[in-house]
This record gives sequence, structure tokens and C-alpha cells, in this order.
Amino acid sequence: MTENRRATTASFAVHIPDAELETEPLDPGQIVSGTPVVTGKVLWESADGKQVRGIWQITPGVVTDTEANELFVVVSGRATIEIEGGDVIEVGPGDAAILREGDRTTWTVHETLRKAYHISL
Repeated sequence: MTENRRATTASFAVHIPDAELETEPLDPGQIVSGTPVVTGKVLWESADGKQVRGIWQITPGVVTDTEANELFVVVSGRATIEIEGGDVIEVGPGDAAILREGDRTTWTVHETLRKAYHISL
């Protein structure tokens, strides 16, 4: 396990608003407008790599993505998530959202968004 990942046997707590995050690459082809920057930290990953829990943040801008099976809770910030051929979801502090694997999305980030997530691969 890398230093970002916690041991799978220990219980722990993280204060999400203050957690230090590391820069994550963002494919320039995903950027629609603005200069968004993505940071994050994996807190836990299952031994088989199919379950991942962590913190993710993105600064304002518009980006596209193809989603994994994800549950997340917004800690701070606001965004509009447009699901191709589907709904438009507005998220802000305290909101929980579920994205389905394969959803093609466009994220319009209005205020730097920080979320805690659980992804199933």
C-alpha cells in the first residue's frame, strides 16, 4: 500500500475539511472551460482494488467524465452535474449523490467542491 492508503485493519477518522490532498492528473481533453485543478487522497482501498474510499476536490470550471459506481457526500462547494441523456443534479454541502457506472457527465463547478466518496469498481 502507498502512503496515501490506510491499512485495511485499522479504524480511523479524518477531518475532511482540513485534510491535505495531493494533486491528481486531469486529462486536458476532459476540460470544457476554465482551469480546474483536481486534488484528492485515497483513505482506504480493498485488497482486490475494487472498493476505494477517499476525499476528492475540484476547483471551478467545467469538465466531462465517465463515472464509476459511486456514492459521495459534498463537504463544501457547489456543482451542477449533467448526466448525458438523463437528469441534472445540483449538489452542495451536505448533499449525498449516487452516480452509476458508465454515466457520462458534465460537471460545472461553481465553487471549489470537496467530497468524501466510496467507489465500487
